[in-house]
Amino acid sequence: MKVSIERSTLMKAMSRAQSVVERRNTIPILANVLIEAEGDQVSLRATDLDIEVTDKATAVVERAGATTVGAQTLHEIVRKLPDGSMVELSDDDQSGRLEIRAGRSHFSLATLPREDFPVMASAEYDCNFGVKASVLSRLFDKAKFAISTEETRYYLNGIYLHAADAASGKVLRCVATDGHRLAKIDADLPEGAADIPGVIVPRKAVNEVGKLLGDGDVVIAVSVSETKIRFATPEVTLTSKVIDGSFPDYTRVIPQGNTKRLEVDAAEFARAVDRVATVSSERSRAVKMSLNEDRLVLSVNSPDSGAADEELAVAYADEPLEIGFNAKYLLEIANQVDRENAVFMFNSSGDPTLMREGNDDSAVYVVMPMRV
Repeated sequence: MKVSIERSTLMKAMSRAQSVVERRNTIPILANVLIEAEGDQVSLRATDLDIEVTDKATAVVERAGATTVGAQTLHEIVRKLPDGSMVELSDDDQSGRLEIRAGRSHFSLATLPREDFPVMASAEYDCNFGVKASVLSRLFDKAKFAISTEETRYYLNGIYLHAADAASGKVLRCVATDGHRLAKIDADLPEGAADIPGVIVPRKAVNEVGKLLGDGDVVIAVSVSETKIRFATPEVTLTSKVIDGSFPDYTRVIPQGNTKRLEVDAAEFARAVDRVATVSSERSRAVKMSLNEDRLVLSVNSPDSGAADEELAVAYADEPLEIGFNAKYLLEIANQVDRENAVFMFNSSGDPTLMREGNDDSAVYVVMPMRV
């Protein structure tokens, strides 16, 4: 194999590839990236056996071929090469080395046979549809903070992607929960997505999709089967196994009868929570919300470090209420609000609280209260 490729093009592809590679590997080949050159393209493939990323880039291919080389090392080399340089990659089957040349720099890296590189078996996908990158980013970004990190409840370690019925009609929905808070985000159902099997997309795949596919009007081709999900643009393809488990019936957790309505400036609320939480003990991080007519007092009382309170002008016209929350959960939910106002719907100090953005029902959050 012998190819020449522009440094910035190779850098972009290598950044995507190496982010999937695990730092610690018991299987040496999984630390490598598979480089394949053919026609006028170079494809770079990396995997951790659960996720596979393939990136295609334009290059001058003098001699077609393929090899595998350490992903982290190659990424570091390319990162440190001068901008605008042409990088020449050539491998020699006899010596088992990959030669890298750029200007006056020359590197020689050990390779492993391409035959040893695992390629994810292609699945028959039951459902294929296209969705804008900006829509997919919104669905994943707004839900991922609620993904559970508890390994024992592995079926909560991802985002549940499925088609659902909403007041506005059929929607594509993402749900994540860790038992303490829940995020339910809807988008218009894309054409062809009505038959999507409900799948749980693992946390790592959710994070990688955000990094790889970016934002904007690029249409992502999404393919879903019972065991795998694939996201593809003309240059990048990410394939991931889905979590083998049943997502719980989240509709039972979403409160229907909450009538006490609080409307507050989301950014101002988040800053106030952050300020008063400074004195809370790290373990509980409990913030008390005391509600009276058009007035909210946020307070923290920590026996070890002190107390704090802050008053906010809000829209609230129901009976007085005192309710406590984990400060971190309140902040994470408030930070999801893109609109100016956040609307909280309460029932009592012991019941789950509902939060949404203004009158928009396409993003709904639920948070469990704490005793304070």
